[in-house]
Order: sequence, then structure tokens, then C-alpha cells
Amino acid sequence: MASVELIDTTMRDGNQSLWGATGLTTAMMAQIAPVVDRIGFAAVDFITSTHMAVAVRYLKENPWERIRLVRAAMPRTPLSFLTTGMRFISWEVASAELMELAFSLLVRDGIRRFAVMDPMNDARAMIAVARLARKVGVPQVTAALTYTVSPLHDDAFFSAKARQLAASDAFDALYLKDPGGLLTPERALTLLPALKAAIGARPLELHSHCNIGLAPFSYLAGVDAGVTRLHVAVRPLANGTSQPAAEHVVANLRDLGHGVDIDDAALAEMSGYFAALAQAEGLETGRPQEFDRSYFRHQMPGGMLTTMQRQLNEMKRPELFAPALREIERVRAELGYPIMVTPFSQIIGAQAVMNVISGERYGRLADEVIRYVLGRFGSPAAPLDPLVLDRVHSSARAKELRDEPGMASLSELRARIGRAVPDEEFLLRAVMPAEQVDAMLAAGPMRLNYDPTSRPVLRLLEQLAQRRNIGQILIEQPGLRLELKGRGTRA
Repeated sequence: MASVELIDTTMRDGNQSLWGATGLTTAMMAQIAPVVDRIGFAAVDFITSTHMAVAVRYLKENPWERIRLVRAAMPRTPLSFLTTGMRFISWEVASAELMELAFSLLVRDGIRRFAVMDPMNDARAMIAVARLARKVGVPQVTAALTYTVSPLHDDAFFSAKARQLAASDAFDALYLKDPGGLLTPERALTLLPALKAAIGARPLELHSHCNIGLAPFSYLAGVDAGVTRLHVAVRPLANGTSQPAAEHVVANLRDLGHGVDIDDAALAEMSGYFAALAQAEGLETGRPQEFDRSYFRHQMPGGMLTTMQRQLNEMKRPELFAPALREIERVRAELGYPIMVTPFSQIIGAQAVMNVISGERYGRLADEVIRYVLGRFGSPAAPLDPLVLDRVHSSARAKELRDEPGMASLSELRARIGRAVPDEEFLLRAVMPAEQVDAMLAAGPMRLNYDPTSRPVLRLLEQLAQRRNIGQILIEQPGLRLELKGRGTRA
């Protein structure tokens, strides 16, 4: 029977899938990090450049300091960074110099594992990024091959990509990344052995989402097919559109006779902490999803479906939801079957909605669709529809976007931002609005302590502090007596 390792996704993908990447602050992560370090995870899927931007934009927290603090609290378990090619925060293609600086700072601050993916599964682009990561000293580099369903994406397609990645010797492992939760147990039993044969002795990992309830079953089939590492989240941040729950995966593997060498008590403590945090912060935990076969056609991420439906309701056009889903299938085929991950799921979804609202297909063109057709995101797996190509290339907007400048070089950015600006701040200013970085810096040092049991009391105090007619506050509970008296307030 197999010995299976776990990659924890709670703080990155679980947080992103269920809580929009904004649910966890640095203090929340750092507080539980020592417990996570005891569990025995092979790695922790911790951060992306998008999460770094979220920390700045919405939480006013320094993402570089976040990495340092959690690394200090979790010295044994590798922290993993997921990168989507030659880009950092912005979707503009960055120079190799800028990416090398970003990667070197990530390594300096404590990242020990890079997962390299490309939205188009461009193996050459992935190898280039991996070599850059090696250059700056990343100890572990893993290739993330993104799964999708289309007439083109058969087992031969994926195994050919895996052979190309393995032949480069740029990667230590490979994982199949299934963002739509579309991998069935039956497909796992044919595809995963083909990938394992292509990569040889390197570890094979599986990362899937529970969008339509298949992932827990596909995980068990995956282990039978040669997978030795599974990506999981603890129960409060599992299920829904997140990964399978670690507790259930471990129990099921052991029931089948497989070995999982983790500290069960520490795993239970971690799960209990996030359950208490969710309750204290009013955050919904993940729930098992029902099977919905329509996902195989539109393949839209769960969060995007909810957003699209809400926006159509706000526009008083709820009847367009079903036509929009059908149009998504059609637009995706016409654009060469891109994988429905960021940014392509947003690009396809936006154009499909514009088509059904206007009643004229491609009568209006989203800028990102034009950029896609112009090749700004790489080469599609299949030829694009000739009529769509003609519509895009003949548009006035395409002529404008064809000549738009790319991201400035590192030296140009240094000259514009200031050569005395520290590297970490410089990188944020190079790819984000200045006012957002200014607000983060003005917020000062981050709060370092977090206790979910104290949140209800603190929230009550915050609410009471907004009231002008209270002169005294007394809070009593077992083990606690808190009395506050104001000055100059009316009784």
C-alpha cells in the first residue's frame, strides 16, 4: 500500500476559494503556524503574488513581512509560492530582471518551494520560470499542469506536456492542478498513470477542488494510480469550492490500508482553531457540494458563477443566466479552448455576458479578449474561429491595443519610482497603484496576536464605542471581568 504525504492548502487556496483571499490576516496565520509546523505536511501552499496584492489592497498589511513572520513560526515545513509565469501581481508580462528580483526576495524572506503553472500549459514558459527560480536558489520547484476537459485535452496531450517538463530537469515534482474539480475517478485511473510514466521517479501530486463533489473520490483513485502527495485543507476551509478535507482524506486513506504519517492531535488542533476563527469572524465554512454535470460544459469557477448571477439580477436580467452559460461554452470553443482559470475564465465569462446582453455576438469586444487574440497571453491550444479573428483584427480598438507599451524595464521603473526606495516597497509600487502602497505603509506595524475567543468581546466593545450615551461598560464572564469608564460622556 502507498505512503501518502499531504500538502496543506488552508491558508492560500482554502482562504481564496471560500473567503475571497481576504478572510485571513497575518496575525491569524502566524498564531496557528507553530501547530501547523508540528503536523508533518510535506509543504504548505501559502501565497501567490495575487494574495500579496490582496494583503496590501484590502488588509493594509505588508506581504513580505507576512512571509517572514509565518516562516519564523513554521521553520520546518516548506512554505510554497504559486507563480503563473512571468508576471508579478499585474497581468502584464514583466521583464526577467523584475521577476528575478521578486523571486530572490521571496526566497530571502522564507519561501522554500515554488509551484510553477502557466494558464495555457505552455511547457517552454514554465521551464523558463523554473530555471529563473533555480537561479535565485529555490530549493524545491514543482510543475503544476492544469487540467481541463475539451476535445483537445486528452491523456496524450497531458502526458506529452509532462514528458517535456520532465526532460528539462528543471522540476523536482509534478502535480495535476484541477481548478474546476472536473477530474473523475475513471479519468484519474487513465490520466494519472500516463503522467507518472512520463515523469519517472519524480513525485506525482494531485490538487483538485470539490466544486461538484468528485475530488474526494478522485483522490482515492489517484493514490491507486501512482499519486503520493495530495493537496488538502482542514475541514472549516475545505469542501465547497475548496479542496477535500484533510481529516476525511486521512481517514479514508488509512481505511484502505495506506499510510499517512502526520500528527493527528496537531491536525485536530489546527482544524479547531479555524473553526473557532470562522465562528468569531462570521465566515461561512465549506460544505460538500452536489454533483452538477453542467460544470463539464461551462467549467466556470463556482465563485464566478455566483458573481455573474448576482450581476444579472442587479441588472434586472436574471433570465439571461442560462443563455450566458450556453454562450460561455460557445465562446470558449471559438477562442481555442482556453483553460477556465484566471484570467481566461474572467475573459470568457465577460465576453459571453456582453454577447447575450447586446444580442449581437462580438458586437462589443472586451479589451482582454482583444489582447488574448493578439497573443498577449500566449498561444491557444487550438486555432481560433476565423470569424472571431476577423472581427477582432478589424476593430479600431485592436489597432490601439496592438501598439500599447508593455511593462517598463527594471531600470525605467527604478528611475520613475526612486532608486533609494527599498526593494520590497519598490516591487509593490512597480505593479500596484501608489495610493494602495501608501495606505499600507501608513497603517504601520501589523497586529501580531490573534485569539478567536476574544473576538466577540472586542466586536462588542467596538460597537459600544460608537454609541455616545454610554458612560460605563461592564463585561463579566467566567475568568474575566472588564470595566471601562468614559470621561465626559452622558450617563
